[in-house]
Amino acid sequence: MTNGHSSRTGEFVSALEQFAPRYDVRLNAPAIARLGEYYELVMDWNARLHLVAPCAPTEFATRHVLESLFVLPFLTEGARIIDVGSGAGLPIIPCLILRPSLHATLIDSSQKKTIFLREALRLIGAQDSAKVIAGRFENMLAPEAEYVTCRALDRFTEMLPQLVEWAPDSSRLLLFTKEALGKQLENLSLDFKGLLLPDTERRFLFIVKK
Repeated sequence: MTNGHSSRTGEFVSALEQFAPRYDVRLNAPAIARLGEYYELVMDWNARLHLVAPCAPTEFATRHVLESLFVLPFLTEGARIIDVGSGAGLPIIPCLILRPSLHATLIDSSQKKTIFLREALRLIGAQDSAKVIAGRFENMLAPEAEYVTCRALDRFTEMLPQLVEWAPDSSRLLLFTKEALGKQLENLSLDFKGLLLPDTERRFLFIVKK
């Protein structure tokens, strides 16, 4: 590891340890080490794939990783999850690191990003519990699952009705997005609750019951 990598990873790890309690996340040493490896992988691929907007290590730790892990209390042990628009693997890769019993299907429309996602799953040792599909969710049948997660979807508000319709019957959708989506969920007469994400004013986790 180069000095540059070591410095930024050290800052990332420090931020994880400092801010995890705000997100009600408990991290042990192996999980922190694995999250650090995942962070380095994202940074190494980011320049060519634009997985996430450029950000400091502390912001990646809080805005991306800890926000993703905020969803863990709402996932049952051993659950099957479909992650739509996986991109950099958020929220699902951090969740798989902390909860290895989860089974996930990662869907992304970018073939290049699915190559990254497979490498990330290999890095964290989740090749047997997770798979990656290249394509748009609306062009495929939804796999069987208890949960659908989504954190970054093009035209999220516009695609929301289609995503809800597509999701497996009796599943729960866990959607990371801005307050405006809540108004659309109300318009669709869906049973949902919105939780304000820590240290934010406008970003929510919406838990939607289909």
